[in-house]
Amino acid sequence: MKGPLTSDIIHLMSDVRHVTLRERRQVTLPAEVCSELGLEVGDSITVEVLEDSIKLIPRRRRFLDALAAIQEAFQQSGITEEELLEEGRRIRHEITRELYGDGPEA
Repeated sequence: MKGPLTSDIIHLMSDVRHVTLRERRQVTLPAEVCSELGLEVGDSITVEVLEDSIKLIPRRRRFLDALAAIQEAFQQSGITEEELLEEGRRIRHEITRELYGDGPEA
């Protein structure tokens, strides 16, 4: 009889792929993994060491996750895009005035 835990274990096992560490500490990712993740030759991958395992994260994924977190924080702030842009302009103008003064003397 399959219970929820058994189903989870079977699902996790179906996602496992085995690769071999070669002489120069290289591994080849299976083509279906690359296809599934949208990886192409030359893409950067972040390597995380987690106690006794390794986690590979496509850098593109990490950037997209960071962007999603920024977007969520922006939405939760209640600030409109126009308000954010206007505040940025105001701060940039203030910094420019502090660094360079109000402009040419008349």
